[in-house]
Amino acid sequence: MTANGTARRVLYLIACAAPPTRRIADGIRAAQTAGWDVCLILTPTAHRWLADETAALRDLTGHPVRHAYKLPDEPDVLPAADAVLVAPATFNTLNKWAAGIADTLALGLVTEAIGLRLPLAALPHLGAAQAAHPAFGRNIAFLREAGVTVLLGGDGYHPERGDEVDAFPWAAAVAALPAPAPAPEL
Repeated sequence: MTANGTARRVLYLIACAAPPTRRIADGIRAAQTAGWDVCLILTPTAHRWLADETAALRDLTGHPVRHAYKLPDEPDVLPAADAVLVAPATFNTLNKWAAGIADTLALGLVTEAIGLRLPLAALPHLGAAQAAHPAFGRNIAFLREAGVTVLLGGDGYHPERGDEVDAFPWAAAVAALPAPAPAPEL
């Protein structure tokens, strides 16, 4: 809730296993500063990387950190998303997302978000050799045509430079989302 009692807009921050994931708290804080209520979803490998930090990340977001599908009879523990940010987005996740593969919770949420027409942004982190793969360019073009803002080049990630983890542009990723206007008061 905001100071005036209105509900904050919900952002699903989906993080893949890439070096900036070690600084996911920076991404969470950037989104919170911009007014988002952040829910963190990790790919299975990213969850393994951050297993010792999930309690602190839960405290930071105020929500459970999810990484796997729930059972059909289990309740949803996260509020519905108003927008989705995939950061860092790996070569693997971006290509699977474009292909419509939903074999993890993270991919299931982003493939569904396209169909729900939620605001979507992705901030990649990958090597220059991966970025040069012919399927990658086609898949980035496809995701952009589907309405995903992919921050590659410009103010986003530059694979050819091998951007350092400390320079990962979290603020640019959050800025690519629509401003989280407060929900109407009841």
